[in-house]
Amino acid sequence: MVKAIIFDLDGTLLDTSADICHTVNESLSAFLLPPISPAETVKYIGNGAAELIKRALKGRLDLFPEVLEDYLERFSKCGNLRTALYEGEAEALQKFKRAGMALAIVTNKPQPATDNVYGSFLSKFAFNIVLGQTEYYPLKPDPASTLAIIGKLGVKKEECVFVGDGETDVLTARAAGIECVSALWGYRAREELIKCGAKTFAHSYAELQNIIFGKS
Repeated sequence: MVKAIIFDLDGTLLDTSADICHTVNESLSAFLLPPISPAETVKYIGNGAAELIKRALKGRLDLFPEVLEDYLERFSKCGNLRTALYEGEAEALQKFKRAGMALAIVTNKPQPATDNVYGSFLSKFAFNIVLGQTEYYPLKPDPASTLAIIGKLGVKKEECVFVGDGETDVLTARAAGIECVSALWGYRAREELIKCGAKTFAHSYAELQNIIFGKS
């Protein structure tokens, strides 16, 4: 029986790629560097802000500290005007909550930016725990943050499901010893996820509900 669902954020709960692309390009422009495309942005997301900026710099790592600082400052103030929930997501989250399931978020997005988008788009669903990048836990795929959430929720590993769209999420769930459902509505293709060991897939939030409630 599923008692807790741990979600990734970008590409899983929120389509944030347009806002990320816009903000990265603002920072790159401030340093007279060429922009990245929406497709490149999606490819670069998933391993935290530092790795995102390293990839966006395309070799200009001499500017990395300054561009990263600029990006973090800009993104913390981002109005998230281009961010949105996915189709069927609100209904699914409401059903999970009504069924008594605990909901949590673990993401490599910095905590201030995580809190910002959570407050704007997801707070009405009353997630039990929202954990972004902080000094207290290493980034995914290290399982420390996920294991901490499981402990705080007071559930068993076999009662948890991790839902995420990236390779990082598959590896995090495996390292934590919990089941993973890979979200194909996000930023990675099925073939990429299979290569890192993904076995269970959901094409939509409706399909995710069927998987979750099928285990209960």
